Amino acid sequence: MRMVDLANAALDEPQELPFRRHVIPLRELLNLRCLERTAILAGEGGLDRAVSAVNVMEVPDVLDWVKPQELLVTTGYPLATGNEDPAEMLTELVPEFHHRKLAGIGIKLGRYLDTVPERALALADELDFPVLRLPLDLAFDDLIEQTFAQLGQRQADALSRADTLHTSLSRLILNGADLDQISAEVARVLGVSIVVTSTDGREWGGALEDGLRERLADIGLLDNSGRFRVERLTTGPYPLEGGEARVLPVPAGGNDLARLVCVSPHRVLGFDDVQALERTAIVVALLLTRQQAVAVVENKYRGDFLRDVFLDRAGDEAFVIEHARTFGWELDRPTVVLSAELDPLDPTEEPVSDRTRRLWQERFAAAWRQVCEARDRSIATVDFSTEVVSLLPASLPADSLRTVVDQLVGAVAGDQGGGRRPFSVGVSRVVSSVSELPHAYNQARRAAKIGRRINGGRCTTWFDDLGLHRLIALVPDPQELREFVDDMLGELAADTPEAADLRTTLQLLLDTNLNVAEAARKQFFHYNTMRYRITKLQAMLGPFTTDPVLRLNIAVALQVLDFQHCKERRKPSEAPLRSASQTTT
Repeated sequence: MRMVDLANAALDEPQELPFRRHVIPLRELLNLRCLERTAILAGEGGLDRAVSAVNVMEVPDVLDWVKPQELLVTTGYPLATGNEDPAEMLTELVPEFHHRKLAGIGIKLGRYLDTVPERALALADELDFPVLRLPLDLAFDDLIEQTFAQLGQRQADALSRADTLHTSLSRLILNGADLDQISAEVARVLGVSIVVTSTDGREWGGALEDGLRERLADIGLLDNSGRFRVERLTTGPYPLEGGEARVLPVPAGGNDLARLVCVSPHRVLGFDDVQALERTAIVVALLLTRQQAVAVVENKYRGDFLRDVFLDRAGDEAFVIEHARTFGWELDRPTVVLSAELDPLDPTEEPVSDRTRRLWQERFAAAWRQVCEARDRSIATVDFSTEVVSLLPASLPADSLRTVVDQLVGAVAGDQGGGRRPFSVGVSRVVSSVSELPHAYNQARRAAKIGRRINGGRCTTWFDDLGLHRLIALVPDPQELREFVDDMLGELAADTPEAADLRTTLQLLLDTNLNVAEAARKQFFHYNTMRYRITKLQAMLGPFTTDPVLRLNIAVALQVLDFQHCKERRKPSEAPLRSASQTTT
């Protein structure tokens, strides 16, 4: 595209400023030696506008040649020799200059133009667009030279500060500093707040000003679980009153490791600040890469140990308890085993690579570790490649324990933001010794598997809630189950409204121990209507009211039919049965 085409491109909307340009506030630029006798004619409220260059107005149709953050200067000649009246021309140009984000306009008065029209000055004041009266003897080349010298010094200072910060952070890493210490140093040097999070916004470390966390929650940048909503910052700086918040990626080796969240509550970040933050992201990437390398070895060692415990080959109970304490785990207490697995891809979703699946699993496991450690650092949490297993203390009443599990699942799920994946959870019965952990682990896995079959995923299932479904799930052949249903229920197993209505009546009779009056009341039937229905059901099923074995078979068949149809009946938007929450990570 030709330069003239670029210059003549329509500017219907305010354009985003190129961020990678060093700038000087116009107020500071007026301190240059060549501008000492400059007078502010209008727009004093805009003196903090950024200046990145000086442009000279040589033609009346200058709008095609200006750029954002430029200070436009003129002798007044293009205005005085144009086809329009200078007053009208300036009145039209001022809002256009403001729309194009110019820093201001400086005019030499007294030779080609004696005054600036009052209408233009009034409009400039309204828009806070600076209009300056330049000294008549000002040489524009001196202004341009001194301006770019100032910008060059600003760039040199920024690079020096970034290098100093980089050296300081590198020294901290070599001395074994963690993310909190790194963030505190950056916050001290730049005067901002820093938080390092996972790619979906879970805080790993940082340095926040007092009260800033509550402020971020009030404006929607923190959810109820404390997760930073980094997805709301990916499109650009998020404006705060007097400042801004922004997020920078922390990449390494082609992987997206983390997010660097910077909150500047009192000022808008400049280019040099962002340059320093990019250096910080590099240092954070080095630290996280080192931590991940160590964590991979530690997690494998911990995972192998816990897997041996579940396989009952880790040694005697005293050794297992003592060895677990070297990891910070406490196994000598009542415990429930929790097994959490990512749900399979929905048929409507695009297939993903094995690498993407692994990244999902790593993020999922990291979320569980963080949530569990925040509650109790002695909770054992391990990634088993396709599932995450946690051993939760169960020294609480049953209702309170379920509340705790609900809270943990809800914290991992968050508000479903950040691109997290749906998952299902299985919870075992309470066990009181290490020797019972293998059995509890199997219970948790079965609960998760059967719960997903019943509820279609996104569910939390307790082993104690499975009931008869535990046995039904053991039958591997669905056709065998269907034949059993057909044999026991006959035409009552049909997928018709009439059959479904009669099955409801039959289930209520079984639930009320064949109490005809109670079943009629629950269905809002007359007693005689219920007697008629019982006669009809006996004609279809046999004498189930007097034959206890037949009654048991019918009850089991109804449960099998419900088990098979449950997932089909559920809508994706419904909350799952026995679910603690919509579980996504």
